Amino acid sequence: MKKIITLLCLPASLAVYAQPRVLTQATLTTKTTIVSPETDEAPAMSTTSADGQEIRVMRFGGDGETKTTTWLKNDLTKTFSESEMGRTTVIRDNTKKLTTTIMEIMGKRSGFYATDEDQAQMRKRMDSMMQGRGGQNITFGAPGGKPPVYNISYVDETKKVSGYNCKKALVIATRSNGSMDTTTVWYCPDFKIQNLPSTGGVAAGFGGFNAVQGSNGLEDLNGFPMEYQRNMARGRKMTVQVTKLVIDKEITDKEFEIPKDIEIKAMKDMQNGGPGGPQIRMIGG
Repeated sequence: MKKIITLLCLPASLAVYAQPRVLTQATLTTKTTIVSPETDEAPAMSTTSADGQEIRVMRFGGDGETKTTTWLKNDLTKTFSESEMGRTTVIRDNTKKLTTTIMEIMGKRSGFYATDEDQAQMRKRMDSMMQGRGGQNITFGAPGGKPPVYNISYVDETKKVSGYNCKKALVIATRSNGSMDTTTVWYCPDFKIQNLPSTGGVAAGFGGFNAVQGSNGLEDLNGFPMEYQRNMARGRKMTVQVTKLVIDKEITDKEFEIPKDIEIKAMKDMQNGGPGGPQIRMIGG
């Protein structure tokens, strides 16, 4: 009799500890809204250096709304973002560890590519430069090379986000200086998405830096974040919400092809100006 009871209880135990299924194909539409205090002034979008060279100023986390569509198929990801600043398409090949970015800003189109190693080296240079300037601009790595420590607190609350039943969690980041930040997340426990721990946010539309910038705590959730709210520097608040999710429609490989009518350069050439090309500087986010 004891053996029969044990066998009957086994399925119930498996149900309790069931893991979210991993989706390898999906299309997501996301809305990111950032609200800034009235005193937070945005910098110029373009300026000119002392030698007469055009410098395009990219600002992460500016006030306003950004709409993002992400296509995922196995190890390929494509993200298209549109905001008042312009349009950006990021194509990520996780097998090759390669990110290609195409930007349309103020009517001008340009593109660049970078490996994960290229991006890591750029982050180090940017961190060193920003720390030398008193840390006034954005840093792509953690100060002193020490990333935050994340802890997740699950809350017994539920709500629907874009038709999906979601649960609430608090992602608490403790930084090396002892400060703490809390991100409120509504996640769907039914699934995770391969190579996509989250979507939207301040860096989703530019350069794919989120592919190598390290953890933000959301990848440790027991499901996929469908909505989250985060406090940002200078009193700004960011809300990210998945407004549509399609998982039953086939995505063709053609969706991830690089356009042939745009010259794609190496990121280091774009960042340093390059022969006849603009410089790109990324600040304050």
